[in-house]
Amino acid sequence: MAVTTSTRKRINTKNLSRANVKETLRQMRKQWTAYLFLSPWFIVFSIFTVFSLGFSLYISFHEWNILEATKLFVGLENYTRLFKDPKFFQSVWNTLLFTGFGVPLGLASGLLVALLLNTKVKGQGIFRTLFYVPVITPLVVSAVIWKWLYQGDYGLLNYYLLKFGIIKEKLLWLADPDLAMPALIIMGVWAGTGGVMVMYLAGLQSIPEELYDASKVDGANGLQRLIYITIPLLAPTTFYLLITSVIGSFQSFAHIYIMTNGGPLNRTNVIGYYMYEAGFRQYRMGYASAMAYVLFAIILILTLVQMKFVKGDVEY
Repeated sequence: MAVTTSTRKRINTKNLSRANVKETLRQMRKQWTAYLFLSPWFIVFSIFTVFSLGFSLYISFHEWNILEATKLFVGLENYTRLFKDPKFFQSVWNTLLFTGFGVPLGLASGLLVALLLNTKVKGQGIFRTLFYVPVITPLVVSAVIWKWLYQGDYGLLNYYLLKFGIIKEKLLWLADPDLAMPALIIMGVWAGTGGVMVMYLAGLQSIPEELYDASKVDGANGLQRLIYITIPLLAPTTFYLLITSVIGSFQSFAHIYIMTNGGPLNRTNVIGYYMYEAGFRQYRMGYASAMAYVLFAIILILTLVQMKFVKGDVEY
């Protein structure tokens, strides 16, 4: 009797699954126009994302000079060679420096601007637009402008620093191993402050005004309201910005390529640039693909660590 009941349950489950599949297919046929309009996106996504990811994983286990058709299978050799490459470890260290200084400065500057522009001042919309302009400016254009500003002989930065007596001689911002990375960080903070500002403005405007009114009645000053009300209630926004900023910083490439080419003395050679150099200058596509997946693993680990240790302090 138990066997019969069990058999009936399996049959009923199979019939239910078939019915669900049939119902799903029926609904798809019913909404075929929606899938028709979505199909161009699906095709582009499948070719340029899904296929590209799969092919790069396949290539990471092969030795492939992009100019030749043959792909020699080498197994994990690209990965083992990567972890013995001192230049790769230097690029990881450079990326950590770029991220460790650039992300906190970017979040702090964005929050400061958002606090200033969240008050009722004349020309508020104009100021918000001006601070957001660098975000919508192509990064290549911004990098060219900043490269000109940093120019050692006739750059505007040196001109004004000399004029006001801040420095006594011209600085080679992008040619000095000690100044190149700070120069890139400053440029990155400038370019990203507007986007951070917009997110923080949205968070600030969602804070109930009653909380500030009650704190004023209790005698809290502006600094106390900032520390005990504003910053804690902005924690979800900060958490989101922290994760996305770290991911974006680890993927930096364009402005480094234009401004320093990874120099001087490889001091600005981050992972993204070294990956490009290995793949499209040295034509070691397998090695570059292996580096891409190691970069993915690093970003994934850092994201999980942030979610583990930071998310616990975030209240929604």
